[in-house]
Amino acid sequence: MKIGIAATRLAGVDGVTFETAKWEAVLVKMGHQLRLCAGEVDALRYQARLVPPMHFTWPPAARVTAAAFDPDSDPVAVRAEIDRLADLLLPVLHDWVDRNALDALIVENAWAIPMQLPLGVALRRLVQERELPTIGHHHDYWWERDRFATCVVPEVLDAAFPPNLPYVRHASINSLAAHSLRERRGLESTVIPNVFDFDKPRPRRSPAVRRRLRSELGMNEKGLLVVQPTRVVPRKGIELAIELVGRLNDPDAVLLITSPAGDEGLDYLVQLERFAERHKVRLAYAADRFAPDFEGKPLGPAHSLHDAYLAADLITYPSLYEGFGNALLEALFYGVPVVVNRYPVYVADIAPLGLKLVEIDGEITDATVADVRSLLANPDRIRANARHNFEIAQRHLGYGILRRKLGKLLRELVPTDA
Repeated sequence: MKIGIAATRLAGVDGVTFETAKWEAVLVKMGHQLRLCAGEVDALRYQARLVPPMHFTWPPAARVTAAAFDPDSDPVAVRAEIDRLADLLLPVLHDWVDRNALDALIVENAWAIPMQLPLGVALRRLVQERELPTIGHHHDYWWERDRFATCVVPEVLDAAFPPNLPYVRHASINSLAAHSLRERRGLESTVIPNVFDFDKPRPRRSPAVRRRLRSELGMNEKGLLVVQPTRVVPRKGIELAIELVGRLNDPDAVLLITSPAGDEGLDYLVQLERFAERHKVRLAYAADRFAPDFEGKPLGPAHSLHDAYLAADLITYPSLYEGFGNALLEALFYGVPVVVNRYPVYVADIAPLGLKLVEIDGEITDATVADVRSLLANPDRIRANARHNFEIAQRHLGYGILRRKLGKLLRELVPTDA
C-alpha cells in the first residue's frame, strides 16, 4: 500500500521522531511505500512534504492553542480561530493525499497531545471526509499532562484528541495509556511498545571512539563517563543523575547530556547547572555535538548518539514519567549498565520482563550508590547482564513484534480481498 505519515514534527531527537523512523523501516521492509507530511522534517527523510503551518510552533497555531488552555479566553473566539486555521490546512492535506494516491494514513501523536489544535481538527476532517483508513499512533495523551487539564473548548478535545471514527484504529505505546483511553473515551487500542532493531548484531565497545570522546571532554582514562541520553525537560529527573554522580565521589567523572533543552524552556537546564555546582559534578551539556544516528552514521555534528553509548561507562535514566523509554531500549542494545527510575510505565510494562538493571524509586540511596560501585567494578557481571538484557529485549521489544502488530492493524483496516 501507499501509506502517508502525518505529524507536527519528524525531526530531531524526540521520541515521536525516533519511533516514527522505526515504523518507517518496518513498513518499508513489509513492502509498503511511504509518504511523509509534517511541519518539520529531517533532511534525510525521503518522499516528505514540508508544511511549516503543521508545526506546533507556527505562530497562529501556537497562539490559539495557548488560548485554548487559558481559562480567561473567550471560547467562541478560540473555536472560531481553530476552525479558521484548520480550514487553511485541510486543502494542503487533501492535495497531499491525492498527489500520492494514499491508501492509508498514520497520524503520529497529532491526535494525542494537543500542541497543535488546528492540525488535529484538520486531520480528523480529512479522514472523515475521505473515509481514509487510518492508524492513530498515540505517544502521550493530553490528560497525562497537567498543563492541558483546563480547556475552554473541551468539545475540540472530545472530537479530535483522539477521534472516534469507524475507519480509525488506535495504537497506544503502553498498557497504562491503553487503559486510560478506554476509561476516558471508550476507545479500544492496540498496545504497540516502543521498539529497537535488536536483530542487528550487538555492537562492540570501541576504544577509539571512547578515547576521542573523552579527549574532547577533557577527561583522563580513569574518570567515569556517565551519559544522560535524553532531552532536558523536568520529567527526565536529571537532578537524580547529578546526585548519583556526586555521591560516587569520582573527582574526574563527567555527566554528559547528549540531547537538547528548549522544548519546555531553558529554566530547567539552568537549575541543573546550579545543582551540579552544589554537588561538585562536572556537567557537560553537549547537545550541539550529537545528532540522531541512522546505522551509526553521524548526520552533521561531530558525533552520533551511537558514539555516546559506545563510550559510556554508565547510562542514567532517572525519568519521573515516560510514555515508554526509547533511550532505555538503546542502552539495552549497547549493553551499557543502566540506572533507571521505576516510573509507572517501566513498572507496568518493562520491569516484568526480567531485565537486570539498577533500579531506584525516586531517590538515590546508599544502597543505590553501593550497587552502582559494585557493578562498575565487575566487568564479568556487566557482560552477563548485557547478554541477558539483549536476549529479553530482542524477544519482547524488537522489530518482530512491531511487524506483527502493524500487519494485523493494516489487515483490519484494509482487508486484502477489498
